[in-house]
Amino acid sequence: MSLSENKSHPFVVPQFTRKDYTSFFLAGALCCTISHGAMTPIDVVKTRIQIDPAFKSHSFVSGTRSIIAAEGPRGLLTGFGPTAVGYLAQGGAKFAGYEYWKKKFVEVAGSQEDAVKNRTAIYLGAAAVAEFFADILLTPLEATRIRLVSQRGYATGLVSGFTRLAREGGVRELYAGFLPILCKQIPYAIGQFTVNEFCHELVYRSISEDTKRSISQSGSMRFGISLGSGIIAGFAAAILSHPADTLLSQINKGHGPTGSMPHRLAVLAREAGFKGLFAGLGPRMIMTAGLVSSQFLMYGAIKDALGAPPGLEIHKED
Repeated sequence: MSLSENKSHPFVVPQFTRKDYTSFFLAGALCCTISHGAMTPIDVVKTRIQIDPAFKSHSFVSGTRSIIAAEGPRGLLTGFGPTAVGYLAQGGAKFAGYEYWKKKFVEVAGSQEDAVKNRTAIYLGAAAVAEFFADILLTPLEATRIRLVSQRGYATGLVSGFTRLAREGGVRELYAGFLPILCKQIPYAIGQFTVNEFCHELVYRSISEDTKRSISQSGSMRFGISLGSGIIAGFAAAILSHPADTLLSQINKGHGPTGSMPHRLAVLAREAGFKGLFAGLGPRMIMTAGLVSSQFLMYGAIKDALGAPPGLEIHKED
């Protein structure tokens, strides 16, 4: 039930327990590591198109064929280890963090009316803050993944790749991509959570009470709404975050001038141009739509299996 569903009800914010947040974390961790792990082949092709000159002219299909021809099918699974582990940590922190910060910002709003009125700011703020802390966990493993994908023969897997990167570059190299990954992941999270929230709100505001009751009793109808909302949110997340995703791949491969990170990003962005910043967007939109929609579906199912309470909703319904 949303906070605005019945004006006669008192303004009550649920008090989630430590067990609830543990369930949110576990559900987020599992849905993200499963979805990102499954998308590894698409991400390998997308990254090669972004940063390998030999792949600049390739489409997704031709790029896939080229990798299989040169490296065999296993080449499409390059970087699977750091992807799975990185998004296990990041996914748990992001989803649990979003639940936590949304609740905190609703409490700051102070009233039901103000929470609903300012729901966009609450969604944006909760997504951004949750993603910031999640990216502290993700950045070193994402750097390892990109190095494995972009430099064939760099290492044999997660442990050897992470160890080599840490040994040769230290903490500075592991976190060289922290600023660009924030520039990528925060818009991604904003698109993922905010657009998903508004897609659900739009659906429920446009249907009758009888239809709402039918949906509440139909698992297939709820599935369809969640799937459609997730796909649209995935497209938004991909478009908002793609320029920074391209720059992140370049930074982690060591491209660009020396100097501060903002300077390096500015130079790389000028060199790439508008077209270059959006290279590989098509495959990434496909990948992200699948990622986001599957994550929301799995997140809800795992929360239900764990007996976790529903998240706090502040949808406007009239």
